[in-house]
Amino acid sequence: METVIALAVVFAAAVVLRALWTRRRRTRRRETEFEEQHPVGDHSAVIRPHLAASSSTQRSSLPPGAPAIEVSHVSKSFKVNKVVDDISFVVNQGEVFGMVGPNGAGKTTTIRMLMDIIKPDAGAIRIMSQPVSDDTKNRVGYLPEERGLYRKITVSDTLDYLAALKGVDRGRASSRAAELLREVNMFEHRKKKVEELSRGMGQIVQFVATILHEPDLIVLDEPFSGLDPVNTELLKGFIHDLKGQGRSIILSTHMMNQVEELCDRFLMINRGEAVLYGSLEEIRSRFRDNSIIIECDHLPPDLTGIARTVDHGRYVKLFLDGGTSPGQVLRALVDSGAAIDRFEVSTPSLHEIFIQVAGRGQ
Repeated sequence: METVIALAVVFAAAVVLRALWTRRRRTRRRETEFEEQHPVGDHSAVIRPHLAASSSTQRSSLPPGAPAIEVSHVSKSFKVNKVVDDISFVVNQGEVFGMVGPNGAGKTTTIRMLMDIIKPDAGAIRIMSQPVSDDTKNRVGYLPEERGLYRKITVSDTLDYLAALKGVDRGRASSRAAELLREVNMFEHRKKKVEELSRGMGQIVQFVATILHEPDLIVLDEPFSGLDPVNTELLKGFIHDLKGQGRSIILSTHMMNQVEELCDRFLMINRGEAVLYGSLEEIRSRFRDNSIIIECDHLPPDLTGIARTVDHGRYVKLFLDGGTSPGQVLRALVDSGAAIDRFEVSTPSLHEIFIQVAGRGQ
């Protein structure tokens, strides 16, 4: 009996191996036929022939005023740790939207849910007025926080391959890559392997890959990390240009000065919760402390409407009472004959606002 069982097991294994061998032969035959129709250098076609044979994804235009992204009451937990807690926001067409907060605040987790890398536990996400799908993902360019390119192949082959994954035909991908590489002063390095590039150069190549397929929405997670000042300014220029083309851009960063310089609106996240949301002007106006900064040769002793004065040496900060406006103080200074070098309404920086808001939860 045991001999019969053993023979049956051997026979079954032989059948399985024969089926696997036959399937492998068929697969290899199809690959050989395809490679004969495409030169060896056509890496994008060999890797993803079904994409290379098709044109770029057909894109439907959004109605005027429709948001590029809608996030509604999204939450995500890992075991008992709630990383994103009931976050909602909208990204409009043609704007640079900042997602800011300290490291570990939940920014990258939120982005990964937008990209469908992980699923939210609750809430809904719509991109280009549609639920997240392969079509919407092909309309997105994503530069992840974790940098990574295939180190053993050339810059040109890397870009051809990544463009093929987005359905861009090789001819269009090559011409577009050459154009972008010239703009970032990397064209002469196109035949180098990625491992031969510096870290900053590799990061610029990855940014080129992010926008190569001309996405409608561009998601940049800490894009300036590790870049030198020259490449930082280069990347900022690209962001301005992309906005001018009507692209929607999400810029995730913990550097508040970058948001002040580049973003139209922003969402501030702390410990997984949305703590501020709106335009920079709106947020700053909410946190003004009714004070003015003055540099002048002297302050008149009879200056009224001042609740408190703080002398910073080079300038003086005056905190006004509720019934006095900055204009009234300026008129009083002019009438007194003071020589005024600087007069401005004090507006807190985004960094100062964040320290104030984040400190409330300590």
